[in-house]
Amino acid sequence: MYQTPEERREQSRIEDKQLIADAIAGKQDAFKRLMQKYHNAIYHLIVRMVGKNEDVEDLTQEAFIKAFNSISSFNDEFAFSTWLYKIATNNCIDYLRKRKLKTFSIDRPLSSEDGDQQYEIPDDTHTPDTEILQDQQTSTIQKAINSLPEKYRVVIVMRHQEEKSYEEIAQQLDLPLGTVKAHIFRAREMLYRSLRGRVGNY
Repeated sequence: MYQTPEERREQSRIEDKQLIADAIAGKQDAFKRLMQKYHNAIYHLIVRMVGKNEDVEDLTQEAFIKAFNSISSFNDEFAFSTWLYKIATNNCIDYLRKRKLKTFSIDRPLSSEDGDQQYEIPDDTHTPDTEILQDQQTSTIQKAINSLPEKYRVVIVMRHQEEKSYEEIAQQLDLPLGTVKAHIFRAREMLYRSLRGRVGNY
């Protein structure tokens, strides 16, 4: 039976509304179905914003984690896809802002009519407590990682501490790529919940 675009959109919203209700009720399968439904759309949105690089899958997973952790605040007067796109877009903006800050080097000489000059600025951000706070945050994160079930701890360590690609992890652990992505997603979700409010900007 042929459906108009408007009818398909309405059917999709009805389906989403039920899945969201199930997700709020704690049904894990609802989260999985929502992610399967919108994964490719969010993935391609992020590619358009940040370019095709190794962080795209991570950013995609982060968008879903943030959405799922605040899904109870979703207003069903709006389309779930619109809400999800906004979360993914904001996540990309934060990522691009941080990456831009990292790529600016104060050690690079500046060219001028008088020749190259060094760019120097006073360090007014460092305080005696800075290193202590950073050490405390690192320790808190490491304890949270250590408390993960082994299958989740292993993939998180390989991905974020050993900086291996998804493909390398799958090959070394002899696991399907999809399983590796699912384990990393679940591990991040558990860490997010454990560290929320305890570590800044996690």
